[in-house]
Amino acid sequence: MSAIKGQWVQIRRILLNPGERAPSVPEDTGNLPLELRVRGFLLEEKAEVGELVTIKTAAGRNVRGRLESVEPTHEHNFGDHVPELAEAGMELTKWLTGGDEDE
Repeated sequence: MSAIKGQWVQIRRILLNPGERAPSVPEDTGNLPLELRVRGFLLEEKAEVGELVTIKTAAGRNVRGRLESVEPTHEHNFGDHVPELAEAGMELTKWLTGGDEDE
């Protein structure tokens, strides 16, 4: 996939290789590289995934790394709905605003 200048992208960069990590890091963690993933606007005219590029982050920093994805999506979530928490939240709101007649 290719990206053009100004497009929102995500880059990846290895900050520390496994042998460079602190000795206090757990062994299973220390066997992996420390990676940085950051999103921003592509500064090169055109680039392909895997190429070394520079981006400008929303905070205005220029960061260099390998282009990992173009127009990345947010893939995280907050898990499944928990009915008990929703109910508790409504009860707490009522209590805090003085709307509970029982108290």
